[in-house]
Amino acid sequence: MTQTPTPTGDLTFGHVLAATGLDLSEVVVIRHTYTADGLVQGGVNPEALLAYTRVQGYGKGNKLGPNPPFLWLNFLTDGGRRSRFLTAYENHGELVNERTAVHRSFDLRPSEVLASLRDRLVVEWSGDAVNWAKKATTAAAFPIVEIADPVSVPFVGFENVLLSFPKLKEMVDDRRFSDWHSALSSVQGVYLIADTSTGHLYVGKADGGERILQRWSAYARDGHGGNKALKELNGLDPAHRQHFQFSILRVFDPTATTAEVDAAESHFKEALLTRKHGLNRN
Repeated sequence: MTQTPTPTGDLTFGHVLAATGLDLSEVVVIRHTYTADGLVQGGVNPEALLAYTRVQGYGKGNKLGPNPPFLWLNFLTDGGRRSRFLTAYENHGELVNERTAVHRSFDLRPSEVLASLRDRLVVEWSGDAVNWAKKATTAAAFPIVEIADPVSVPFVGFENVLLSFPKLKEMVDDRRFSDWHSALSSVQGVYLIADTSTGHLYVGKADGGERILQRWSAYARDGHGGNKALKELNGLDPAHRQHFQFSILRVFDPTATTAEVDAAESHFKEALLTRKHGLNRN
C-alpha cells in the first residue's frame, strides 16, 4: 500500500505499516478496552493480554472471520478514541480441541513486529470504536497522535527479578532496560529457569569473567544457552522456550571465587532436586 505524501507532515498508521513491508491482507488490528470480565486497569501484563486475546468469539460473537489473519496488532484504549500499541502476535491457527459453543482459541505467539513502538505509538481509532477489529487496510488511515520517548524501566532488585522468556528478550535488547543492564552486568550469580508448562527446574550459574547479563543474553539469542536439556526441548519444539521463566537465587560480587559460586550452584541443585527431577544433567 502506498501512502500519499503530506507536505504538512501528517502521519498515519499506514506510514508505519508501509515501513514494515507487511502484506496487509495478513494483518488485523485489534483495540482492547477494560472490562470487568476481561482486561482490568492495572492488570494488563503480557501474560494476561495473551490469555485474553487468544480466546475469541464463535458464531455470532466472531469478529475476526472464519480464518483470522496471521498477524494481530494489539492496541489498548488510552482515553477517548486514543489507542496505544501494546504488542503483536502471530496466529498459528485455531486450537480446535478447545472450541466451545461460543468461543474459539488460537495458538498465538509473541512477534517482534513493531517491537520498538510498544507502549509508545498512539493512534486515533475511527469513530465506530465499538468495532474493535479492523482490517489493516482500514486501520492504515488512522492518524498517529503520539510517538512517546522510551521510558526507562527501573531495576526491581535482584531478589525480585522474574522474567518470562519474551520479557527476557525485551530486557536484553531494549535500551529502556539500561538500569537492568548495569545491575546484571555487575554480578556473578546462581539463577533459576522454570519451565512453566511442566514445573521442571534448571539451576545455572554465571561465574569467573561471566556475568548474569552475559549468560542470560545467550538464552535470549537461542533459547537454550548451550544447556543440554534445554537444547533437547528446543530441538523438539523451538517455541517451547516461551514457557521459560528466569529468576535469581543468589548473587556474588566480581571478587567472589569460582569455587564459591560452584558451591552455591551445587547447593541449589540439591535443594531443588533439579538433577533428580529437573533439567540439570550434572
